Amino acid sequence: EELGEAAETETDAKSYEGRIAALTASAEVKQSLLRETARLARLPQGTQEYALQQSYLDTVLSLPFDRSAACKSSLREARRILDRDHYGLEQVKERILDSLAVRQLNPEAAQEVICLVGPPGTGKTSIARSIAEALGRRFARISLGGVQDEAEIRGHRRTYVGAMPGRVADALRRAACKNPLILLDEIDKLSKEYRGMAATALLEVLDSAQNRSYHDHYVELPMDLSQVFFLATANTTEGIPAPLLDRMTLVHLNSYTETEKFHIAKRFLLPRTRRNAGLSEDRLTWTDGALRKLIREYTREAGVRAAERSLREVAEKCARKLLLRE
Repeated sequence: EELGEAAETETDAKSYEGRIAALTASAEVKQSLLRETARLARLPQGTQEYALQQSYLDTVLSLPFDRSAACKSSLREARRILDRDHYGLEQVKERILDSLAVRQLNPEAAQEVICLVGPPGTGKTSIARSIAEALGRRFARISLGGVQDEAEIRGHRRTYVGAMPGRVADALRRAACKNPLILLDEIDKLSKEYRGMAATALLEVLDSAQNRSYHDHYVELPMDLSQVFFLATANTTEGIPAPLLDRMTLVHLNSYTETEKFHIAKRFLLPRTRRNAGLSEDRLTWTDGALRKLIREYTREAGVRAAERSLREVAEKCARKLLLRE
């Protein structure tokens, strides 16, 4: 008391109590956090336990338990954004618009998990961002490539040193709302070690009958995932366990045709290549015939990444020649 440590501890506790009172959450969550705050007040300041307790309270108070963000509901606006950002992919767009129509008519309906399956470079990740913009939802991405342990999905228990929340809880914290669009990227790349525990942890996350009271091992409080729009991507379904595959609706993205590659390159890739190279349209001009020749003779893939690399190489050579000439 003479050193003033007790007063600082009381100040910290009162600060957390004020943040808990302002938190948009259920009474159960607030009561649990008040108990944790009372425990913090009993700990001596400067100890490792005090720092861990502070870290836990800061992490949990940053989670959006009952805080939602406004979403768009206009099907015409959603269609316009999807058409603006992507050429073709009609099946994917129709599937997204169908799902949006159902959500608009019945917001309480079970959330459908869509898995975009297609070769690399066909725009799976970029269309997920466009879907988030079309729906007016905040976007958070979880990369699942190489994830081995269940704790990476569901979090570590606080008894372990260096414990932290799982990737799902962290995605909600980054989105700062309970109804974002969360992209589960490369779900087919989950490691098959540890007897598939990482894939098993996703079963509760993607099941609409269970995720209304999802428990992260670190947070230890119920979180509602029923309003989250989950979207997954995969190159193939071979690496996805059958129980996990059963919880998702598959939408296949086929390889682009030469005509589709041409329109994608002309509408999206070429302007971006010019912009990145610092070249205006009058300094770097592509004829339709040259663009078709590049796609036909220099790209042998399902997506458009090779076409973009070829366009970038040409733009870089033009930039070098332009500077040497000046």
